[in-house]
Amino acid sequence: METVFSKIIEGSIPANKVFENERILAFYDIEPAAPVHVLIIPKKFIASMNDVAPEDLPLIGEIHAVAQQIAVQLGIADSGYRLINNCGPDSGQAVPHLHFHLIGGKKLGALVGNSASHA
Repeated sequence: METVFSKIIEGSIPANKVFENERILAFYDIEPAAPVHVLIIPKKFIASMNDVAPEDLPLIGEIHAVAQQIAVQLGIADSGYRLINNCGPDSGQAVPHLHFHLIGGKKLGALVGNSASHA
C-alpha cells in the first residue's frame, strides 16, 4: 500500500531524518505536538499494531530501542517522554502504516481525564 510514509521511505517526499538503518526510519513530525515530536516507522509495510505478526516482534523491539536512543540523542531521556502508537481510526491513526510518536521536550498533560495520577 502506498502512503505518505512509503513515499518518505523511498525518498520521493523529503523528511528531516533523525535516524535511519535498513529496517527503521525516524523523522520529525511536520505538525509537532511538543518541542520534540519524532515519528519512528518500520520500513517494512505493516498497517497497524493489529497487523504485527510474530516474525515482526524483533522489529518492534528494535523500534523501542531506537526510541530510547533518540530520546538520549535529543536530550529528553532524563526529563521524560511518551512513546505512543495509535491503532485504528478511533485512536486517531491517520496514516495506515505502523508508526510510533516520540514526544517530549516539555511537561506533558494527562492523556485521559484531569488526573495526573494515571499510571
